[in-house]
Amino acid sequence: MPLHDVGYRPWRGDLRPRGAAAAVIASTGIRLAWKSQWLRRAVLFAWSPALLFAGGFFAFEQAVDERLVASEGGGLRAGRALDGPGMLGAVLADALGASPDADVGETRRIVWSRLLLAFMRAPQALLLAVVIGLVAPPLVAADLRAKAWLVYFTRPLGRGEYILGKAAVLAAIVAMITVVPAVTLWLVGVLVSPSLTVAAATWDLPVRVALATAALTVPTVLLALAYSSLTTESRIAAFAWFATWVAGWIAHGALTGADMAAAAGRPHASAAADRFDDLEAMADGRTPQRFRWLATAAGIGAPVDRWAWLSPYHALGVVQAGIFGLEKRPAALLPSCLSLAAMALLSLIVLGARVDAPARA
Repeated sequence: MPLHDVGYRPWRGDLRPRGAAAAVIASTGIRLAWKSQWLRRAVLFAWSPALLFAGGFFAFEQAVDERLVASEGGGLRAGRALDGPGMLGAVLADALGASPDADVGETRRIVWSRLLLAFMRAPQALLLAVVIGLVAPPLVAADLRAKAWLVYFTRPLGRGEYILGKAAVLAAIVAMITVVPAVTLWLVGVLVSPSLTVAAATWDLPVRVALATAALTVPTVLLALAYSSLTTESRIAAFAWFATWVAGWIAHGALTGADMAAAAGRPHASAAADRFDDLEAMADGRTPQRFRWLATAAGIGAPVDRWAWLSPYHALGVVQAGIFGLEKRPAALLPSCLSLAAMALLSLIVLGARVDAPARA
């Protein structure tokens, strides 16, 4: 019987560097995730708050043009007409802590920074928690359930590349929800400002947006992937993810409320009284009630939140405020930074132990 050559044939294609494996995992994961109609709708909905904040940028620049803010005209003087986008922008500037003695450039930096922080802290962080809760649970759990590790780890692929590829899927979605609309808001502010030279004066704000997004991305993405790696059931990982955010919020609210009650509580005014206070505050140049949620999101005059480290949402808000230069108190920053760092490190340890555990068994 003749013998035939049954040896291996040489590879004649192009060889990619080993690090490209993570990019392949990421691109495949993004493509599969984007097929979900729920994800596309959630991302589109997450962009909708940008329209409201774009109106804030426009109103402020109208106030600058009409000389209603900063040293250009004294801001909210009694007797001014309480209408028009310019007056709304002046009220907004006062609500965001702009000083009537500052020049226009300094006032613009304060208002823009606080608007961007409030945008990332109030609507986007909450919407992001929902989107990650939809996308992250099956990323590792589905591989464990389908025994995809038999395919992944029979190739020259390490744990680090696998984790990096899966994390890049979530990081890309986070960027679509935070970086892209926030930088778009900055561009809107530049376009509606009196001169394009404003871009040079505020060039660091997009950089701060990127850094604030990175501070948000690393701990949350690693935590979501860690939960996904602990089970083969995506719904269990999703429950654990949402339970962490809700439990942290409740614990923070309960302890903060107890501190406020112990200090001295004041009864809330009625809705009618709040509306009356709004008009009186606008006439006197004070922050109206309806703008106080924005001031709270931007960290205006907030005392040190000593329980923020218990809640991922509040801890992330404190760290982002520090990145924007709006929170400089070590007593506020240090506990939240340590809490998020510990969460990220513990999640990474769990991921490293779990993603290739079946292959090592």
